Amino acid sequence: MVQIAMLTAIILILAFTPLGYIRTGGLEITLIVIPVAVGAVILGPVGGMILGAVFGITSFIQCFGMSPFGAMLLSISPVKTFITCVVTRTLLGLLTGLIYQGMKKISRNKSLNTVVANLCCPFMNTLFFMSCIVIFFYKTDYIQGFVSMLGAANPFLFVLGFVGINGLVEALLCFVVGSAITRALMAALKNV
Repeated sequence: MVQIAMLTAIILILAFTPLGYIRTGGLEITLIVIPVAVGAVILGPVGGMILGAVFGITSFIQCFGMSPFGAMLLSISPVKTFITCVVTRTLLGLLTGLIYQGMKKISRNKSLNTVVANLCCPFMNTLFFMSCIVIFFYKTDYIQGFVSMLGAANPFLFVLGFVGINGLVEALLCFVVGSAITRALMAALKNV
């Protein structure tokens, strides 16, 4: 319970200060996937799901004026924006925990298992988020403006152009920082 509370506090600090989002043109690179991945590995799928839900709720709150992109999606469809922000992030935390547990069954290498889970978390975040953007919002004038600006001939090229660099930076940060923090916490908790 204390670990979930601490990681939740970190998520809240990251979500509501400039520390959690690196704002770029249309999207934001989020660092909030790091505590979600760390929590999913250390606390398991249920802990990951709770932390993912906290991330999702903070992401949805951002749509009420803190994120221009999110605010626009919210104005198009509040329900679809809620699914895009909250449901996908909840699923993200759950699946990251399940991936780590699955890796433990096929490999005894804790470092490898941790790295795989910490790499899957930001990848799934980008995959789920952009899948919802394409499924729910692709045909809207707002997203079509980005499609035209990027010169994307289809949804796949739109996704690559829209989040290519953002997704890579997010994955790299979570992979390096998340893996290091997770391994350090696992070692510290073992000694407690």
